[in-house]
Amino acid sequence: MENLWRAATRQDPNPEDYEGVDFWTNPERAGWLTKQGDYIKTWRRRWFVLKRGKLLWFKDPGSVTRTSAPRGVVPVDLCLTVKGAEDIVKKAFAFELSTRDSTMYFVADTGKDREDWINSIGRSIVQHSRSVTDSEVVDYDSKT
Repeated sequence: MENLWRAATRQDPNPEDYEGVDFWTNPERAGWLTKQGDYIKTWRRRWFVLKRGKLLWFKDPGSVTRTSAPRGVVPVDLCLTVKGAEDIVKKAFAFELSTRDSTMYFVADTGKDREDWINSIGRSIVQHSRSVTDSEVVDYDSKT
């Protein structure tokens, strides 16, 4: 039933969203998180992988193989903030990941896991964002 819903709402990620990311090996961070659904606001436990600027999720760690497809992908360069959200969702160890268009909510198993995920995603946002383009860089040392 869930696969039918995902297909009908076009939630399945486009392979171009994770092209070139070897998510099945040496992730920057991987582990269990509980994620709130986008349309049906149920909470589901999923296996998450953070690698090369992509946050991908799978049903379980056994479904992360070279030939598998993730159940979802968030390019972190589109993310604006990652921060705690315990008081918003009324769950311990909750955090949110926000883009211009949406906010996703997650719950970690422990406070340390939550902080580790927030820190890892935050570093990835900074590393993969393009807040200043090359043409906007000002060279104050040159004398023109």
